[in-house]
Amino acid sequence: MDIELNLLNKAYHFAAKNEQGNTISIDASPAIGGENNGPRPMELLIMGLGGCSGIDVLSILRKQKIEPEAFRIKLHAEREKDATPALFTDILVEFIFKGDIDPVKAERAVKLSMDKYCSVAKTLEKTAAITYKITME
Repeated sequence: MDIELNLLNKAYHFAAKNEQGNTISIDASPAIGGENNGPRPMELLIMGLGGCSGIDVLSILRKQKIEPEAFRIKLHAEREKDATPALFTDILVEFIFKGDIDPVKAERAVKLSMDKYCSVAKTLEKTAAITYKITME
C-alpha cells in the first residue's frame, strides 16, 4: 500500500492520495491551528472501522441474497483523557438496517465482521474495547 500526503496550506490541511488516485482531505483541530477542512486522523481511523465492517457485513448478506433497503453505521469512540498519545479506549458501533432482514442473519454477519474479518477492528481492539449493537428499522 502506498499513500501520499501533500500539504495544501500553511496550516495542517493535507490531501491524502492512494495508489488509485482517490483523495481525501485531512486537517487538524482549530484548537491547534487547523481549519476544519477535513476529518482529523483519529476520526479517519473510526471512519475506517465503520467502512471496513460495513463492507464485510454487506458482502456476507449479499452472499445470502439479502439486500438491505437501507444500511447505516453510527460509531461513538472515547479516547484517553489527558494523555499523549490519546488512544481509543471504548468504541461502540451501531449497525442500523432497514428492510426485510432476518435479525439472526444480520447478527451473524455483524459478528463475523467484528470478530473475524474486519482488519481495522482487529487493529483497534488491541487498545480499545469494541462493542456493537444492531438496530432494525
